[in-house]
Amino acid sequence: MDRIKILSTISTAVFLTLVVLLSACSGPKIPNFDGKHAFEHIETQCAFGPRTPNSPAHDQCREYLLRTLQEAAPICRIQQFIHIDTLKKDTLHLTNLIASFNPKHKTRILLCAHWDCRPWADKEPDTTLHRLPVPGANDGASGVAVLLVMADIMKSNVPPIGVDIVFFDGEDYGRDDYPEGWLLGSRYFVQNIGGYRPAAVILLDMIGDSDLQIYREYYSNNHARWLVDKFWTAAKIEGAGHFFDEVRHTVLDDHVPFLQAGIPAIDVIDMDYPFWHTLADTPDKCSESSLGEVGRTLVRFVYDSKIGIK
Repeated sequence: MDRIKILSTISTAVFLTLVVLLSACSGPKIPNFDGKHAFEHIETQCAFGPRTPNSPAHDQCREYLLRTLQEAAPICRIQQFIHIDTLKKDTLHLTNLIASFNPKHKTRILLCAHWDCRPWADKEPDTTLHRLPVPGANDGASGVAVLLVMADIMKSNVPPIGVDIVFFDGEDYGRDDYPEGWLLGSRYFVQNIGGYRPAAVILLDMIGDSDLQIYREYYSNNHARWLVDKFWTAAKIEGAGHFFDEVRHTVLDDHVPFLQAGIPAIDVIDMDYPFWHTLADTPDKCSESSLGEVGRTLVRFVYDSKIGIK
């Protein structure tokens, strides 16, 4: 009987040791990402109407985004600024929204998207419709939606490094006759960045397309290839089959001001979107699956220390 008890005790000890070893080998715990929840955030944003600067929909959406971030993040700030359109003699009242997670950690990464809508549907085949604002479901709301779910994840799962989420305003105000109207929020943020130097910047833009095709963006790959490599590695681990390893597009986007300031930044974007800057950029063109694929990749990048920033 004593021998049986001894053998049983040894077997139990060996089993527990194996469990510990297997747990250690299985890698870090990666939180789940809910694509359906992200899609609901797209619908909520679009329900306000086009979020063009100085519009009631812009004001309502700003309050919704701020309230949602405040519910998730220990620190939230707003960065209000004014931009004067010298051609139209128009004064824009703009706001960047900033939320910080694990705020005491010195190593920080920045996750960002733009939340405004383009005031002109200038890619509409019917030129009489060019003065109408774009609904902005994929172009604007999709990146914001993924980051809102990410904020909710980080509320319950403190990230291993410092993470800041920034929603840029005024990204889509540029025109052929007014190129200085592009990237208003990100340029203002970088110009007033002070001593803040994130180790990496991940920009999400137009990532909800039902026919998702994400290629390496030229500026990202040329100036921060190591960061693109890391993010694409996370995509491969997550089985994100709509990330492609080749460069296809060169995009002037909110990552460029960071690159110009010497800060590593990449643009995760699907430019093969036929409804870009048209009135058809509506929630039905987006999918939970695409949002989930990008969201899972982002979660892996943030929480897997073997891939992300340490």
